Amino acid sequence: MACLNTLKLEIKTLEKIFTKNHERFQILNSSVDELTCRFIGKSGKRYDIHANITETYPSSPPVWFAESEETSVTNAVQILSNTNGRDNHVINQVGILLRELCRLHNVPLPPDIDNLTIPFQLPPPTSSSSLNQQPAAQHQIEDIESDQDDIEDPIGDSEQESEADEDLPLEMDDGRSTNKVSGMFVVGPIESLNFFYFLQKDEMEVEHLATLERLRQSQRQDYLKGSVSGSVQATDRLMKELRDIYRSDSFKSNMYSIELVNDSIYEWNIRLKSVDPDSPLHNDLIMLKEKEGKDSILLNIIFKETYPFEPPFVRVVHPIISGGYVLVGGAICMELLTKQGWSSAYTVEAVIMQIAATLVKGKARIQFGATKALSQGQYSLARAQQSFKSLVQIHEKNGWFTPPKEDG
Repeated sequence: MACLNTLKLEIKTLEKIFTKNHERFQILNSSVDELTCRFIGKSGKRYDIHANITETYPSSPPVWFAESEETSVTNAVQILSNTNGRDNHVINQVGILLRELCRLHNVPLPPDIDNLTIPFQLPPPTSSSSLNQQPAAQHQIEDIESDQDDIEDPIGDSEQESEADEDLPLEMDDGRSTNKVSGMFVVGPIESLNFFYFLQKDEMEVEHLATLERLRQSQRQDYLKGSVSGSVQATDRLMKELRDIYRSDSFKSNMYSIELVNDSIYEWNIRLKSVDPDSPLHNDLIMLKEKEGKDSILLNIIFKETYPFEPPFVRVVHPIISGGYVLVGGAICMELLTKQGWSSAYTVEAVIMQIAATLVKGKARIQFGATKALSQGQYSLARAQQSFKSLVQIHEKNGWFTPPKEDG
C-alpha cells in the first residue's frame, strides 16, 4: 500500500480530533486496515459506521458500510464510493461523511472539521531527466501516485489532464519480449487526454487492461445515450473489484478465471479451477478433465444495482454436484450470500474463495452419472432462484446452524 506513513498520520489526526468522547463524531477503533467511527444524531442516537482500507488505497477509496439501514445514514455512506484523487484519502472521506451526516440530520457542523487536512507536503516538481537519474525518483513517483489530484486510475471517472504530463517520460513495454504492461507507470493518449496507468509493482495482462477500458468506454456511450443500466455506485464498485481481481495473486496463479457475460459488468462467469488438493473434489476435477476435457466448476454471479449493499446471486452451472451445500438448481446454501449474512465490505474474490472452501467443507462431489439431459434440466437460473428463496425463508424462521469450532 502506497504512502503508509501518510495513512498513519491521517489516522492519528482523526483520533486526536474526534476522540471517543466527542459530542458529534467519534473514532472508536482504528488501524491501517480498518476504521470504526460513531456519529451522534440530533436526539443522541448513535450510528456506528465502518471503513475497510483495501490494498489499492488510495487509488481507490476505503469501503464504507453502516450498521444502520436508515436512509439518512446509508445515503451519506454511498457518496463515499464515488470519490477520486485526494478525496480518496481517509481523512477527507471522514470530512465528506461528517458533512453529509450533519446535513441529513439537520445538526450543525462541529468546528473541528476545519482541522481535517492531509498531514503532508507534496514533493517538489521533478524534471524528466532527474526522474531517470536520481535514485530517489521511485519514492517521488510513489508519493505523486497517492497524493496528487491530477493522477487518477485509468478506469476511474476523472478525465482531468495532468499538469505534469509534459515532464514525465513515456515508458511502455514494446511487446517484443512479453505480453504484459509493466513498470512504474505508463502514460498514453486516450481520447486526446493523458492517463496515468499506475500498475504498481504487479503486472496486468494487456487483454485485461483492454477489457477495463472497453467497459469504461461502453459505460460512457450508454450514459450519452441515456440508456444507463444498473447504478453509478454498483458500476463503480464492480469496476474496481474487477481491476483488483486482475491484479490479485489468486487470479494470476489461475485458481479461477473470469468471463463477463455479454460484456456486462453485472453478470460474471467464474471458472473455479483450484480447490483443496487433499479433497475428493480435487480428484473429481482431475477425472472431469479426463472424461469431458473440462477442469473447472462453472459459477454464475449476478449483481443487482443495489450492490454492494445487497449480496450477489451465485449458482453452480456445471457440473452437477452433490453435497457441498449445493441446492436444487445449483444455488449455494451460504448465509454470506443472504441479506442477513452479507456485508458491503466483502469482495467478490473473498466470496469466490469462501465458496471454494464451502464446497470442500460440505464434501462436494461431482456426479459423473448425471446425463446431459438431466444436467440441463436440473441446473437452471429459475430453479436456483426458487430453491434459494425457499432456503432463506426457512433459515429466517429457524436461524442458521453454526458448526462446532473443531469443524472449522
